[in-house]
Amino acid sequence: MLRYLRVRNLGVLAEAVIEPSAGLTVITGETGAGKTLLLGGLRLLRGEKANPALVGPSSDRAEAEGLFDDDGEIGASRVVPGSGKSRAHLEGAVVSAGALAERIGDLVEVVGQHDQIRLTRSSEVLRLVDAAMGPGSTAKARYAEAWGALTSALERQGGLGGDEAALRRELDLARFQAGEIEGAELSEGEDRELEAQAASLRNVEATREHLAAALRALDRVVEDAGEAIAASRKAVELDPSAASLAAGAENALAHVSELRSDVRSAAEGLEPDPRRLEEVESKLTAIGELKRKYGRSVSDVLSFGREAGARSEELAGRLEAGAAAEAESAAARAKVGQAASALSSARREAVKALVAEATTHLRDLALSGAVVDIGLEPACPGPTGADRAAIAFSSSRDLKPRPLGDGASGGELSRLVLAIRLATRAPDATTLVFDEVDTGIGGATALAMGDKLAALSGPVQVLCVTHLPQVAARADAHYVIERDGGEARVRQVAGPDRVREISRMMAGRPDSNGAKMAAEELLGRAAD
Repeated sequence: MLRYLRVRNLGVLAEAVIEPSAGLTVITGETGAGKTLLLGGLRLLRGEKANPALVGPSSDRAEAEGLFDDDGEIGASRVVPGSGKSRAHLEGAVVSAGALAERIGDLVEVVGQHDQIRLTRSSEVLRLVDAAMGPGSTAKARYAEAWGALTSALERQGGLGGDEAALRRELDLARFQAGEIEGAELSEGEDRELEAQAASLRNVEATREHLAAALRALDRVVEDAGEAIAASRKAVELDPSAASLAAGAENALAHVSELRSDVRSAAEGLEPDPRRLEEVESKLTAIGELKRKYGRSVSDVLSFGREAGARSEELAGRLEAGAAAEAESAAARAKVGQAASALSSARREAVKALVAEATTHLRDLALSGAVVDIGLEPACPGPTGADRAAIAFSSSRDLKPRPLGDGASGGELSRLVLAIRLATRAPDATTLVFDEVDTGIGGATALAMGDKLAALSGPVQVLCVTHLPQVAARADAHYVIERDGGEARVRQVAGPDRVREISRMMAGRPDSNGAKMAAEELLGRAAD
């Protein structure tokens, strides 16, 4: 809702301030006084294209600022220099015109010959059609519930990560890796033990030759040790103090004899074993291949195997959960399809009633031959259903209805929007601004126009630029734009001033007694 609008140096408007009512606010004045310029200030705040040619003569820039209600106050402003780019502000911060349009554009809808009205958007038409279904319809709520369930199911399915085929490929790989490592039956340090065995088995003959040489040398030592013992015993006979030397020689002979026995046993125990060597080397080759793929050591390989086993269990669980989630999503999609079909049927019924009532309103507004068509076409299911909607219009039954805004005059377009908004009876936070709504009408039709604008301004704030006294008399707030030479200003009128303005609108003479009486009659009718 628009609370405050100020425009400075925009064309002939030196400065204009209005504070619209929550209901119907009208803006009147002589032709060429600058009424449409005031709406130009609103268009600037909606982020529309700025035209430097509209900068007035009193300074080098034009300004527009407004205060809006949308769950709290929103301040917006726009500065248009005589040359260069415009500057926009939102809540005191510098923003782009696009950001201004995104935030303010849906709060104010200007309906005129060259304005892009919201009813050209499918989403807006569907919103009004849904409102026309009435509070007793459950079709939209049921669809919203079904869509929410599908969204939740898809989120859970997406949270499992990856598609089923990719998960299965990963599971197969993890299971193969875990199985390959488990099948090798490895143990910590086994590779070092096998390498030692392999070295022994490969060198049996050479080892035996070396042990034989060692045995021959030991034989010589034993023989020499015997001679040493015999000599030392003779020495003991001559000198008893040499007894320890003789004992040491005997001990040395015992150690050498034992070593010779061990060497002989070792040499005799060495036999070539090609089969065992092949087994060991085969196991070492397998271990080497596992190391190449899974780690630098047997410990690394075993650790990788444990991780692969855990990963395979995790993936199997995710696939199982994914299958359940897919089943849940499929069921949710089916329910969305059913709910969408029911919603589409309810919308088609609502469209019939909406078109019939809008046509009645258009008949009251001097468009008795007008044709309104709201088409519903299938669309991909989304948050609002599985329909795409568009309005087509023609001012005569002899003409083919065309897309909204294509060929309709500003007055026809304004009356069509008014009729459709009245037919839906939908509360709306939008401020509706009508420009040229009264083009080409008068008399009883003008009275009907005033009544319908007043009726619309119950749930919706309405601003209207008008030449019709019948419309002006129904306003909750009335502003007049007055031009003096090359400068125009705005003032709010009430009481006798308002009677004079409506008199001027009726007869061109604000002080005409007859016009005053008629103006008072209009105001009295509006007050009843």
